[in-house]
Amino acid sequence: MKQRLYWLLGCLISTSALGLPPGDVNRHLGVASCASSTCHGSVSAFRDSNVLQNEFATWQSVDKHAQAYQVLLNDRSKRIARNMGLPNAHEADICLDCHADNTPVAMRGEKFDIADGVGCEACHGGAEKYLSSHASGQVSHEDNLAAGLYPTENPQRRAELCLTCHLGTKDQMITHRIMGAGHPRLSFELDTFTWLNPHFEVDEDYVQRKGDLNGARDWAVGQGVAAVTQLETLLDDEAGTDGIFPELVLFDCHACHRSMFGDRWVPRSGTGLGPGIVRYNDASLLMFKHVLTALDAGDGEKLSQQVRDLHVATTKGRAETVQAGRAVLASLRAGVNKVQAAQYDAALLEGVLSSVVADGERGQYRDYANAEQAAMAVDTMILAFENEQVINASRAEDLRAKAEALFEATKDEDNYRQGQFVRALRALKDAAP
Repeated sequence: MKQRLYWLLGCLISTSALGLPPGDVNRHLGVASCASSTCHGSVSAFRDSNVLQNEFATWQSVDKHAQAYQVLLNDRSKRIARNMGLPNAHEADICLDCHADNTPVAMRGEKFDIADGVGCEACHGGAEKYLSSHASGQVSHEDNLAAGLYPTENPQRRAELCLTCHLGTKDQMITHRIMGAGHPRLSFELDTFTWLNPHFEVDEDYVQRKGDLNGARDWAVGQGVAAVTQLETLLDDEAGTDGIFPELVLFDCHACHRSMFGDRWVPRSGTGLGPGIVRYNDASLLMFKHVLTALDAGDGEKLSQQVRDLHVATTKGRAETVQAGRAVLASLRAGVNKVQAAQYDAALLEGVLSSVVADGERGQYRDYANAEQAAMAVDTMILAFENEQVINASRAEDLRAKAEALFEATKDEDNYRQGQFVRALRALKDAAP
């Protein structure tokens, strides 16, 4: 089912030559420095190694990050560049920051090639100080981290890295103007995207070196970090505004981009808004509320009220929005640490799923972006149920078959119908633990 979510990837884009990962200060030596057959460039997995060592081949053959630069040469990217007033897309920092490893020229090694796309060091950090010791296998993972390896095993840090391009930050914006020029809508969920093209195995050795990966935890943490990142951008006086308007990329696309001939508007209780109002995109906030509610109903209710207050504040003014946003941000920052430390046992998983379904029945998935995230949340919960042995493999397959109806309901954002989605949710609820 995860593979069906490739349609969410789209393209990536940003705004200035900042380089990745955030805060990286080491030279990037280029993917060729990792591609030796005795390093990560084997055509098949090594039998007696604690890593697969075919990671380069996996990245090159099936990972869309490897093709990110080439996307800048297609007709759609050329049209976006023209609309943006750029000479071309493949030389513009605004595009290269996310379609390539656009580290500053002075930090590029001899084997570095910008056309390699989003390569190893864009996610794992400049290899200048860790390449030799890392390849020797004689040092610990902690030593590699100290030498500049990025801690992708940490869900908060991984989310911060991925969201730099898959959502954008106040320092590296994917703006409404870029969207208006023709760039596709962005959507991201940490657990789903982590496993689209896995180039590693979570085995006993991995757990010993880096700790276990928990999909439900990563989903929850990813939603919280996404909500924090987006809200920080909204509250930033420069990034959160565009002339007399707010930065509209932070708001729900489908509040405006819909047919002018329909009579489909109905109120959504979680916003407190009337018709004709551009809604802040609260999809990640809504998903994060589900795990908070399962952990502490009081925390969940508090966040729900704060989000409603934020929606209403956007109709009053910038000062009111900032005040309400800061309250939400404080709850989010405290909540992210809480959900990362939580034990994702059967009771918590059942609580999250119940909360997701209950919001559907309350009409909270009238907005497409919320339904899209809810579908991915359900998929993650089913796998977590199976991993926790709450359900067996046969029952998991039955639930996945029912979850297919959620993806069917959300496959076309222009023809999304909440009723179809909620019916699918109810059918799944009846079959769930």
